Amino acid sequence: EDESEEEPKLKYERLSNGVTEILQKDAASCMTVHEKFLALGTHYGKVYLLDVQGNITQKFDVSPVKINQISLDESGEHMGVCSEDGKVQVFGLYSAEEFHETFDCPIKIVAVHPYFVRSHYKQFVTGGKKLLLYERGWMNRWKPSVLHEGEGNIRNVKWRGHLIAWANNMGVKILDMISKQRITNVPRDDISLRPDMYPCSLCWKDNLTLIIGWGNSVKICSVKERHASEMRDLPNRYVEIVFQFDTEFYISGLAPLCDQLVILSYVKEISEKTEMECCARPRLDIVQPLPESCEEISSDALTVRGFQENECRDYHLEYSEGESLFYIISPRDVVVAKERDQDDHIDWLLEKKKYEEALMAAEISQKTIKKHKILDIGLAYINHLVEKGEYDLAARKCQKILGKNTELWEFEVYKFKEIGQLKAISRYLPRQDPVLKPLIYEMVLHEFLESDYEGFATLIKEWPGDLYNNTIIVQAVVDHLKKDPQNRTLLRTLAELYTYDQRYGRALEIYLTLRHKDVFQLIHKHNLFSSIRDKIVLLMDFDSEKAVDMLLDNEDKISIDRVVEELENRPELQHVYLHKLFKRDHHKGQRYHEKQISLYAEYDRPNLLPFLRDSTHCPLEKALEICQQRNFVEETVYLLSRMGNSRSALKMIMEELHDVDKAIEFAKEQDDGELWEDLILYSIDKPPFITGLLNNIGTHVDPILLIHRIKEGMEIPNLRDSLVKILQDYNLQILLREGCKKILVADSLSLLKKMHRTQMKGVLVDEENICESCLSPILPSDASKSFNVVVFHCRHMFHKECLPVSNTVSSVQFCNICSAKHRGPGSAILEMKK
Repeated sequence: EDESEEEPKLKYERLSNGVTEILQKDAASCMTVHEKFLALGTHYGKVYLLDVQGNITQKFDVSPVKINQISLDESGEHMGVCSEDGKVQVFGLYSAEEFHETFDCPIKIVAVHPYFVRSHYKQFVTGGKKLLLYERGWMNRWKPSVLHEGEGNIRNVKWRGHLIAWANNMGVKILDMISKQRITNVPRDDISLRPDMYPCSLCWKDNLTLIIGWGNSVKICSVKERHASEMRDLPNRYVEIVFQFDTEFYISGLAPLCDQLVILSYVKEISEKTEMECCARPRLDIVQPLPESCEEISSDALTVRGFQENECRDYHLEYSEGESLFYIISPRDVVVAKERDQDDHIDWLLEKKKYEEALMAAEISQKTIKKHKILDIGLAYINHLVEKGEYDLAARKCQKILGKNTELWEFEVYKFKEIGQLKAISRYLPRQDPVLKPLIYEMVLHEFLESDYEGFATLIKEWPGDLYNNTIIVQAVVDHLKKDPQNRTLLRTLAELYTYDQRYGRALEIYLTLRHKDVFQLIHKHNLFSSIRDKIVLLMDFDSEKAVDMLLDNEDKISIDRVVEELENRPELQHVYLHKLFKRDHHKGQRYHEKQISLYAEYDRPNLLPFLRDSTHCPLEKALEICQQRNFVEETVYLLSRMGNSRSALKMIMEELHDVDKAIEFAKEQDDGELWEDLILYSIDKPPFITGLLNNIGTHVDPILLIHRIKEGMEIPNLRDSLVKILQDYNLQILLREGCKKILVADSLSLLKKMHRTQMKGVLVDEENICESCLSPILPSDASKSFNVVVFHCRHMFHKECLPVSNTVSSVQFCNICSAKHRGPGSAILEMKK
């Protein structure tokens, strides 16, 4: 067999049982295949009927010499046999119907009509020197007629439907039995080959397609209907060669396989020992026909018995159309070739150790495979990977292959333990559905604990705590910590184990010792605030910001007083806590504001002044005392000003800070004339201060007050620039006043004109209007009577006589309803008289 990496398309087995017995004493000469049975002819003139396993079902002694041809009709009920001594027999296998004839020459072929079982198709042909057609006529007599003669012996005949194809020494002919016309002649290509040594192979693919193989040439012919306009004196059918190509070796047989061809080839080769041409193993090739060539799909060399002694004519290829079975017949052997199914494909993949592909193929075809099981292939794949040392891949495949089978999982785990590869399978062990025995998981954890603390920690974090006995693992970790008490990985893992075991207090202690980031999450998740009352300092040392946020968010569980008390000996942490508390709420920690003054002064001076400004509860005297002791000038200035001692504050700015800008800013904030006077007096003998005052005083104090006090001859830096700035500021003030005045006058005039236009408009007075005093219609019902009506700008209307008499000297009246005190919208605008 071909040992290449390419998978064969066919599989082979010898036809044994009865065939083996036959061929031990006799030699096969021909065979015909029916879908129900096989018919084998031998060199000793015997015909055997066999089942598909090769068991003999019937035996016929036809002749003492070689059987040349056996033919069966489609029903398998009638058989024709011819032999080398000229005998021809056609008989029913299940009836008494029989025909015998002996010719004076060897009869090479016989072919019964495919529909011989039907009464009006009782026909068969024989071939020796002539091609004779026998038809049963009146009184059951057989009438022969010559179909063809004169071109040598008839070498092969194939009858399909109403077409008969035969080969003689000159070529291949096809006869249409309906019209009794010969429709083609396909000449032989290589006339140098002896036709008896290299016989022609014929095969009908279907009712209209004939495959011819002769020598090393293959032709595929298609029988077609001739158009009526082309007939004239020609047959109504013709043959077209659709494919034609040559093969490497001589053809012994042909058979169709879908749109491909199966070719049995006779091979000769040069012997390495004798350097002479000798017979080699025959080949069975599958080819894809092309218009002028072919593509080889597969090629198998067959080791048949006695191949060294066989000739091309000794091999035959028969096939069973329904099952794609191919029978290679040689004198000493009958080999059956069949298409490989999915089981065979998987067998080949396993043989080539392509387990991944075999597993995939089994999964795809799991409903059709009979020989293999997916699980068995998977287990073989795992074993193969383990043998190759690919432990991680083998462990990963366990997930898919073992599925939910706990017994297999446990078996594989122990196997990995035996080879020292528990670590490889640990990542892929099932954690739910299914769950293995706790012992399995404990065994893996112990393996890691002995050699890989980090891997052990990872498994503890990833595996649910209910997979193993937590107490056993805790004790194992404790034992290891006795040897290495400072191992942070083991301590962290022990804390996680305590957490699984709901021993949160112990876990918290370890986390705090390790300063582990999960400590705050642990406290929140399991509400461990009662456990941290005496561990506040540890929490603050670990992460003061997170600790303070947590404590402030949970004041109901740990009070402010308790936190301050716990931090009494750590004032720097106490300050961090109280500072954040003050930022959140200025009033919650008011009782500690006095303490905070000292804490800010000691640990956070930049925030002291903002604290003093925002706090309304800190004692100012205490704060002033602390700031004076520490010589905090800015804070002292603020406190003095807040306590009303602005002059002392200003003096401190001038004397301590020597900052005229700050002094000026302070005076501006206080907006006190006496402070400005003190500032001028202090600055009068200090030229730099005078410059600062001249540059900034203009908008608050008259600069003349300062200029008059400057001593003659005093040198003042940048005096000219300062005086120019004063004049520019003054000029700018004048310009601003004038601009504002112009805008005010323009707006006043515009509004006055608008009011005048409004007041000049008329007011409609009709019967629907009423007097706002007497509530009667404002106009009399009798238009001839005289009336007197007063209408105000507010649209209120009164009878003249209904208005109260004004006590004022002015004659201007006002609406009683609007109660206007000055002339405006409510004043009278119209008096109507008639």
